[in-house]
Amino acid sequence: MVELIVVIVLVGILSAIGASRFFDRTGFDVAAFAEQGRSMLRYAQKLAIAQNRPVYVQVLGNIEGFALCFSAAAPCAPADQVPAPSGANSGSATTRKLCLAGGVYTERWSCEGWPVGSKFNPKSGTMSPFFYNGLGQPVPTGGGTFAGLTVIIDGGGVSNQISVSQETGYVY
Repeated sequence: MVELIVVIVLVGILSAIGASRFFDRTGFDVAAFAEQGRSMLRYAQKLAIAQNRPVYVQVLGNIEGFALCFSAAAPCAPADQVPAPSGANSGSATTRKLCLAGGVYTERWSCEGWPVGSKFNPKSGTMSPFFYNGLGQPVPTGGGTFAGLTVIIDGGGVSNQISVSQETGYVY
């Protein structure tokens, strides 16, 4: 009987600790966004090589997200928006707020906003607009040499990194 009570108490304690993690989604959202961001950057590089044309990585809002575009014009015109490979972006609250064309949300655009509750921390380089040229190399939109980019996204006790290599544009 004593063993049964001890087991029930232990299960209750573990349940209380584990259940709190399910109500705070920030850590999961940050990890998912970091993977989505890396995928978007890889897609931009591959698309630039496949179509032999520049694909611009644009920073949206006050560094609240980023989008892919075929032109340097900001905001990106609907005709220049790179379509999302899956047919739609995440549709999160920040994505709906930032991914607008003419004041209307565009779900088919390869565009994402940072998760709510996350913090953006540029570790090296700056999160300024750049593009991948037809060889897949990153080039700053204003010209010059791309210095590489490492961004840390923190939230919910989770820290994820997105990095773009200086010379090759490899995303990891």
